Amino acid sequence: MGFPSPEAVLGIVQKFRTRSAGLALLTSTGAKMQEITKMFILHGLHIFYLLVFHLAACQHTEELHLSGPLQDMTFSVQEGTIGFQYLYQFIIEPPADSLRLSGETDGIFEIGPKQGILYFNKTLDRETKAVYKLQVNAVDAKGEKVKGPYIITVNVQDINDNQPQFDQEKYFGVVRPLPSRAGKPFMYVHATDFDDPTTPNAQLSYSIFQHFPNPYNVMLFEINNKTGGIATSPQGARLLDPQKQDHFTLVVTVKDLAGMTGNAFTNNADVEITVKENLWKAPPPVHIRENYLGPYPNNITQVQWNDPDAKYELLPKERLPRFPFTINKNGTIYVTEPLDREEKDFYTFYATAKDEQGEILDKPLEIQIVVEDVNDNPPVCQKALTIFEVQENENVGSIIGTLEASDMDQQGTLNSRLQFHIVDQNPKIPVDKLFIVQQEAGTFQLRSSSLNKHIVSNYTLKVEVTDAGFKTECDVQINIIDINDQIPIFEKSDYGNVTIPEDTPIGNVIQEIQATDVDEPFTGSSQIIYQIEEGDPGKNFFIETDPKTNRGFIKIQKALDFEKTPMYNLTIKATNPEPLVSGVQYRSNSTAYFRVIVTDVNEPPVFRQLTYITAVYEDTPVNTWVMKAEAYDPEGDEIRYTLKNNNRKWLRIDEISGDIYIASHLDRETERAYRVEVTAIQTSKESQSSTAIFILHIRDVNDNAPRLARNYSLFFCHPLSGGEGAQIEATDDDEHDPEFTFSIEGDENIKRNWGISRINGTHVYLYPKSTDLEAKMHNIPLKIKDKGEPPLERNLNLQVNICRCTDARTCFIELAHNSQSPSVGMAVGILLAVAIVVGGILGGVFFHLNRKKKKERKEADQNAKNPAEMIALTS
Repeated sequence: MGFPSPEAVLGIVQKFRTRSAGLALLTSTGAKMQEITKMFILHGLHIFYLLVFHLAACQHTEELHLSGPLQDMTFSVQEGTIGFQYLYQFIIEPPADSLRLSGETDGIFEIGPKQGILYFNKTLDRETKAVYKLQVNAVDAKGEKVKGPYIITVNVQDINDNQPQFDQEKYFGVVRPLPSRAGKPFMYVHATDFDDPTTPNAQLSYSIFQHFPNPYNVMLFEINNKTGGIATSPQGARLLDPQKQDHFTLVVTVKDLAGMTGNAFTNNADVEITVKENLWKAPPPVHIRENYLGPYPNNITQVQWNDPDAKYELLPKERLPRFPFTINKNGTIYVTEPLDREEKDFYTFYATAKDEQGEILDKPLEIQIVVEDVNDNPPVCQKALTIFEVQENENVGSIIGTLEASDMDQQGTLNSRLQFHIVDQNPKIPVDKLFIVQQEAGTFQLRSSSLNKHIVSNYTLKVEVTDAGFKTECDVQINIIDINDQIPIFEKSDYGNVTIPEDTPIGNVIQEIQATDVDEPFTGSSQIIYQIEEGDPGKNFFIETDPKTNRGFIKIQKALDFEKTPMYNLTIKATNPEPLVSGVQYRSNSTAYFRVIVTDVNEPPVFRQLTYITAVYEDTPVNTWVMKAEAYDPEGDEIRYTLKNNNRKWLRIDEISGDIYIASHLDRETERAYRVEVTAIQTSKESQSSTAIFILHIRDVNDNAPRLARNYSLFFCHPLSGGEGAQIEATDDDEHDPEFTFSIEGDENIKRNWGISRINGTHVYLYPKSTDLEAKMHNIPLKIKDKGEPPLERNLNLQVNICRCTDARTCFIELAHNSQSPSVGMAVGILLAVAIVVGGILGGVFFHLNRKKKKERKEADQNAKNPAEMIALTS
C-alpha cells in the first residue's frame, strides 16, 4: 500500500479544519439533526484517516521526519533506497507563500510548494551521480522571490554493489629466483572497483588461490594483499630452479571489503610466470699489474643484472682519496688510471643494480681487485744514521745490532729481497774490517776483540743495501761504551723516619733519595734503578728516578691504613740496568734504609660491599628477613644503620645489626626493582657515615585475575546466517606468559545457544550456535581462568547485541518516536474518546428535541441559542 503525497496529507488536514468549523456553525444556528449527525460522522472518519496516515508516515520516515526554517542544508542518502522518501520539511514564514525547487533535480527530487516537504521519488545510484546540488527559493503569492536561494546538497552514500574487475584477463611475468629477493615483487596485478574508494566497499585484497604445478607442496610465490605485488616466497626463492620447472600458472583472487567478510565480491585472473636463471653473480677476483701504461680506461671485468634496463653503480667499501674505477650502462667495469701497489695493493668495492626509480634491485656484488707487484722501489734505510753500542770487552762473534732497511715492493718476492755489504770503515784503527754484516739479515757482529774506548770511541761504516734492480747506501755508527765496573753508592745508608697521616693522597712524594755511579754518564752502566727489596709486601710505595740526576722520589702507590700497618721498615737497593762485569758485585753501600710511620686519622665506616642485591617474591610476608648489610669502623666505634629513599616503606633495617626485613606488602606491578640506600653512622661525636646501595628485585606471583583486554561492543546482524563470530582477548598484569582458559557459565539455554573455541592462550572465538536467536541484547556469563600458582579467575558478563543491520553492515538503532506523534495505543484511545464525544452529543441533541415539544416556544428558543452549553453539560 502506498502513502499519500504531502499535498494529499495537507488536504486532509485542511478538510478536517473546514469540517470542524462547519460543525461549530451548524450547532450554533440550530441546523437539523440529520445534518449535524452527518457532519459528525464525516468529521470522525477524517480524524481516523489522518491519525492512521500520520502513524504510517512516522514509522516509514523515522529519523528523516524533521522540520525547520529555510537554510543551507546537507543530506546523506544511501544508494539503492527505494523512493518515495521524505528528506525534510521547511517552515514557510510570511511574506513567503510557497517554495520553489531548482538545480540538479533530475526528475528525482521534488518539494511541496505550499507545505515545504522535500522528498525524492526514485531510487538513487551513487555510480550514476554521487552529489546533487539543489536550490530552494521562497516566493510570495505573486511568484516573486522573497528569500533564497538556499543551497541543498544531497550526498549519495555508497553500498557494495560492484564486483572488482582485473585490468587484464591474463598476466605474464618473468622471475629469476634469488634468496635475497624473497618478498620483493617482480610483477604486479591490478583490479578496480567502481564503489566509493573512500569506503571499505572499494578496498581490495589480493590472494593466491593456488598455483600449477606445485612440485614441493608449498607456496612458491606470495602476493601483497594490498598492492598486488607478486614475489617469490622464502621457500620459492630457495627451491625454484629453471632446470627442473621453468613455468608456473598462478590463480589470483581479488576481494572487495578488504577481504574481511564472507559476503565480499570476488574475481579471479591467471598469471603465467616463466622462471629463468639468475645472472646477478660476482665475478672472480681481478689481477692488475701496477704501473700498467694503458690505454685507459681499461676493461677489467663485467657484471650483469637479470633485466636489460637496470642502471649500474659502483660503491667504494672505504673512503679513498680517489676511486680509479668506473662502470658503464652495460655493466662493464673499467680501471681509469695506473695503480700503485705500494699505495694500495687490494681494492674492494661493490657493484649495484637499480631500477628506474633508483631502488636497489638486489644485494650489491663484491668486486675484488688485486694489484700485482713490479720491482719499482729501491731499498730504504729506516734511519738516516743507525747507532749501535758495543762494550769494549765484548767477545768475538757477539751480535752488535741489526741494520733496519725496507723495500716497498711486495714482501716475500725477489722484488723485495735485500742484501747487505760493508763497503767502508772509518777509522781503520787498530785494523780494517773489525766488523762483519750478515748478507741476508743485516746483523752486525764483532770480528776482533781489539776495541778500546780510550783509543777509538766510535766507528763509522758505509753499508750497501741492494735488491734485484736497485742499491742504496746506509750509514752506521758503532759507539764503544765503557764497561760497568763501578756500583751505585748511596749518599747515606739510613734516611731515618718519616711520619705521615694515613689519609695522605696517592702519588705524594714522602722522601727523596740519592745514589751516584762513576761509570760513563748517561749509559746503562751509570743509570740507577731503585728498588724496595723489603718492608713493603702490599706494594704501598714506589720509586721514580730522574734520568738526568739519578735522584729517587719515594711516592705512595696505595692508600695507607693505620689500623693494618702503622709502620713500614723499607730496604732500598740501587742497581744498574747494565750487568756488572765479572768480578764486581753490589755491596752494602748500594743499600739504604728508610722508616715510614703512619699516624691514625678518624675514618668513616666501611661496608663489606658497595652494592647489595637480592630477590624475593612479592607475596613475601611482612617481617621476613631479607639480607644483612654489614659495615665496620676502622677505629672500632659502634655503628648504627638507617635506610634512605625508602619511599614506599617496603623495608626496615635493624639499626644495631644491619639486618633488613620486609616492612609492608610488596607489589611487583608497582615496582620491579626497589632501590634504597643503607647508611652506616658512627656513634662517636664526629658521627661520620658511609652509604651502600641495596637493590631488592621483586619476583612475580600470580596475584592479578585475568580480564578482557578492552571493552567489547559486539553485535551480529539479524537474522543470523551462520558462521558469525567475534574474537575476544584476555590479559592480566602478572609477569608470566599469559595462558587462559575461557568457559561460558549460566543456564543450559545460554550454553546451548553460544559457544567458544580456542585460538591461542590469550584469544578465543565467540560464536552463536543457533541461527534462530532473537534480535535483542544477549547477556553471556563468561569465566576466564589463568594457569598461575594458585590459578585466579574472573566472572564477567559479556553483552552481545543481535540487531537489524544497515546495508553497510552496521547495527540499526531505532530512534525514539517524536513526542508530538501518537503511538498506536494513543491513536486507539483518541478514536474511542472521539466516539464517546460524538455519542454524547447525539444523545444530547435527541433529548433536547424531545423537551422542545413539551415546553413553551420561548424556552425552546432560549435553549436553541446556547447549544454549546448543552453539549458541554451532556458531556
